[in-house]
Parts: sequence; structure tokens; C-alpha cells
Amino acid sequence: MEIVIRDAQPGDSAALAVLAAATFPLACPPGSAEADIDAFIAEHLNERAFAGYLSDPARKLFVAEASVTSGMDRLLAYSMLVDATPSDMAVAAALAAMPAGANAIELSKCYALPDVHGQGVSARLMQHTLNWISRQGGRTAWLGVNSENLRAQAFYGKHGFSVAGTKTFQLGNRVEHDYVMVRPAKN
Repeated sequence: MEIVIRDAQPGDSAALAVLAAATFPLACPPGSAEADIDAFIAEHLNERAFAGYLSDPARKLFVAEASVTSGMDRLLAYSMLVDATPSDMAVAAALAAMPAGANAIELSKCYALPDVHGQGVSARLMQHTLNWISRQGGRTAWLGVNSENLRAQAFYGKHGFSVAGTKTFQLGNRVEHDYVMVRPAKN
């Protein structure tokens, strides 16, 4: 199976929605209500939402795609960058303490199907995403990760991110506690 990392295209919105529905629950902490997860997916990770993300000039999406012998390509992972000033005050404060923090870009999503965890797909996608950020003039990157998601924190740490603050994330009626992780600008 050959894996290709590429820019997501408008025709990928349906496959991205399926991928997001399979991967978003993996990032949620234990105890998250399934109904809340399903509602978040239905509102923010549906095909129409991805069509909007793909047409938004402030967003950049990448996919890891497997080319299989049957000729049916399959999306395995995706990342999404958001180039916008953070509206969350806690994020803004964490970035303000960083050199080049005012020129930061958010790594909003980086998810892979569970059957490819540990196979290097996520690492290749992350490296591709970080290389793209570096080509944008040495931008600081930031992300939010649930404080209970130790696996994701370790993965991001291997790619140069470190905890710079905290923020909250609303999932249904529950307030989740996230770390703000930052990767300083690299040229």
C-alpha cells in the first residue's frame, strides 16, 4: 500500500466527513457523552462543514491517502490549519509569551484512523504539515489537546510542541480542559 500526503481537494469533503466521524471520538476524554460527541460531529464535521473548510482561504487541509490495489483510494488521516487570530483569551495569552506568537497558525486537526496508529502515517502527515508552515515564513504553530489525552500529547511533543498554557473546550454540556501546546517558529 502506497501512502501519499497531498492537499485536500473540494471533492474530498464527503470522505473527510467520514474520516472525521471515525477519528474525532478518539480525541475525546473518557466519560464524554456519546450524544455530545455525535452532536459535535453532526454540526462541525459533516460534509457541508468540510466543503466550507476547503473553500475558506484561512484554512489549509492535508490528507494522507492510501492507494490500494483495487484502485479505490482511502483517506487514512487529515490535518487542518487555521490562519486566524485566536478568539480564545487563554490561547492569545499563551501565544503572546512566545517569540513570533503574534504570527501563529493553529493546527486545528490532526487525526488518523485507529487501524494505522503506530505505522508512521500520522508522523508523515505531521511532518508535511509542519514543513508547509515553515515555508510560510517561519510561523509559530499552536494546538489544543485534551489534558487527559496523553498519547496525543506525546505525539505532539515528538514534533516540537510543548505546553504553554491551558484553555477550555465545550463538548455538549461538559467543559473539557485542554493544554495549549506551541511549536516555536522554524525556518
